[in-house]
Amino acid sequence: MTLSINLNRIIDDSYPIHIGALKTIKWDGKVAILTNPKIAGLHLHTLLSNIQAKEVYIITVADGEQYKNLQTIEFILDRMFDHRLNRKSLLVAFGGGVIGDMGGFASSLYNRGIDFIQIPTTLLSQVDASVGGKTGVNNRFGKNLIGAFHQPRAVHIDPSFLTTLPAREFGAGVAEIVKMAVTFNASFFEWLEANDLREGENLAVAISKAVETKARVVEEDEKEQGLRAALNYGHTFGHVIENETHYETYLHGESVAIGMIMANNLACEMGLMSVIEMKRVRALLERYNLPLSYEIKDVEKFYQAFFLDKKSADSSITFILPRGIGAVEITDAVDTNMVKSILRRFQK
Repeated sequence: MTLSINLNRIIDDSYPIHIGALKTIKWDGKVAILTNPKIAGLHLHTLLSNIQAKEVYIITVADGEQYKNLQTIEFILDRMFDHRLNRKSLLVAFGGGVIGDMGGFASSLYNRGIDFIQIPTTLLSQVDASVGGKTGVNNRFGKNLIGAFHQPRAVHIDPSFLTTLPAREFGAGVAEIVKMAVTFNASFFEWLEANDLREGENLAVAISKAVETKARVVEEDEKEQGLRAALNYGHTFGHVIENETHYETYLHGESVAIGMIMANNLACEMGLMSVIEMKRVRALLERYNLPLSYEIKDVEKFYQAFFLDKKSADSSITFILPRGIGAVEITDAVDTNMVKSILRRFQK
């Protein structure tokens, strides 16, 4: 005998992305705010003055990519149980990409899933990590290999939080903005070349353009079955760098910047990108003092790490390569010897 369960239904996970001064958040139930000590010291008072709820709790975790793991998730879940949150409660992820990823993942697990809101406080999280519902943590095998797609109820992007952002964090965020432009928007890239994001209202314009680009891609491919994978330009190489350095040497955006340089070298070798275009991307990244070199000690080990990338399958590696500036190619038809030849360029 064969039985079936008919689960055909329409699920609307649409949500607003508010860009501008932080709006008042009203919630008819308990609210837990997940943050880290640095952000709490700088901005928690601003958030608390904009939350209206029956009860509000603060969950604080250590700051840094090296703490984005299952042990920290268990700590977060324990605190949620301590505060007796229920399925009608709300988790607010208040911080950078690490906090957003862990807050989203913890909320997807607690009571099999509760609502959460993203309030990103770094440039990288505002233009990329907070939008799209990708949540997760790292393990010894690689970056974000444990996680879930769990869309937030809303994203609140307040550029005023960036006034306290260190220069390195700013540059790391710019790397993700450049990534969006190279893969999807040539005119945006030209605008970035002509405008310094540290001057006037240029940053607010760039945030809006980057978020709009990401939102349109997520609408077309929420679960990263095709087009959305293009947003991982620079990440295939960058994630290996992060894992090799134990998430302690480079910020995520810095690793992505180096990864874009590596990907551009491969794209140029394959005839997808010209040397002039490769130099233009490099010059734009250099403007924001991003690290663009990395010493690969073991080419074979670095290459084998590609197979742990979430986009790769079985014996093939998927690479995200620019087709010039403003277009992108997702391919697993890349010659192994060519890839290793590119990697050898980054040996001492």
